[in-house]
Amino acid sequence: MEIAQHYALPRLYKRLGRFDWLYALLVATATGFALARHGHGMDGYEIGILLGAAGAMIALGWFWKAWRLFFPIAGLTALAAIGQYHGELARGQQAFGLKYLFSSQSSIMWMCFLFFLATALYWAALLARSTLLGRIASGLTWSAVTLGLAGMLTRWYESYLIGPDIGHIPVSNLYEVFVLFCLITALMYLYYEARFQARQMGAFVLLVISAAVGFILWYGIARQAHDIQPLIPALQSWWMKIHVPANFVGYGAFSLAAMLGVAELLERRGILKGRLPSAAVLDEVMYRAIAVGFLFFTIATILGAMWAADAWGGYWSWDPKETWALVVWLNYAAWLHMRQIKGWRGEALAWWAVAGVVITSFAFLGVNMFLSGLHSYGGL
Repeated sequence: MEIAQHYALPRLYKRLGRFDWLYALLVATATGFALARHGHGMDGYEIGILLGAAGAMIALGWFWKAWRLFFPIAGLTALAAIGQYHGELARGQQAFGLKYLFSSQSSIMWMCFLFFLATALYWAALLARSTLLGRIASGLTWSAVTLGLAGMLTRWYESYLIGPDIGHIPVSNLYEVFVLFCLITALMYLYYEARFQARQMGAFVLLVISAAVGFILWYGIARQAHDIQPLIPALQSWWMKIHVPANFVGYGAFSLAAMLGVAELLERRGILKGRLPSAAVLDEVMYRAIAVGFLFFTIATILGAMWAADAWGGYWSWDPKETWALVVWLNYAAWLHMRQIKGWRGEALAWWAVAGVVITSFAFLGVNMFLSGLHSYGGL
């Protein structure tokens, strides 16, 4: 063990170039600035979350080189928007750049448009076997997630312009978490797209993102859900900052896997013959997505239990949301068991992944719509 650790660290340093260290310095500087400016208003837990998030962003940038460009651009875009407010929320409807481009609502609407356009181009690229259209679709997807993340960061700032006691991380209602779902799912897809050189997967994965975008548009227009609201007492906790994002890595990964399951089933039946990646590639990406999703969903479930103990005095109460989270966890635990231990491959697991998204969707949205319990604060 000691010998392995002795050689692992030098190998890590050898893999890191000047841009890796420059990126790390940028994140560390931004973190230091945030602490200097806002640390007085943060408790120990929030400071810990900030430092942990900074470490995670650095590690992610070292692991995935594209992140080193994406994350700073999104952050700088948000800073450009924030700088135009001059401390007045009303400027969001007065300044041209904010009203039509960089306010949180404008950025998220541009994100929605770009996701729809990317979906159409991914399908055009798939059907026409066009490499150029596929590259454009990838570029549009990157643009969408950049504007989406910038919009979420700007929305965070806007909430504090309403009032210091109103400000909160934008993961507190269905509008915000659907945006988060789009970003996480798209970013996971973009990683696997580059890792496996399989842009054809985008035609399927972007469909579930477009469905979420459709909900965002309907919910924002019909219910004015884009308006920032104060947090209800149950959500006024630092636990929300880590529990909700971890949960949505799971939801995003499971949804991505389900769409790849559909693609694999079509490929095995010879539909869209010669246009899809091989069944083996689709099966491997589906497995990796579920493995990552299961890890984060497990973490989120543990964090949720700890939050419940802090808020309600007990780790588990068999609330409908908790019960269905357990159902989701058991479903994917069984899926991974059958693949890893029993050696299952192919159609059976693809069908299972597709069916799994139905269970996941009900746990995510259906429980809020049809059941009541301690978590009944995110209804339509």
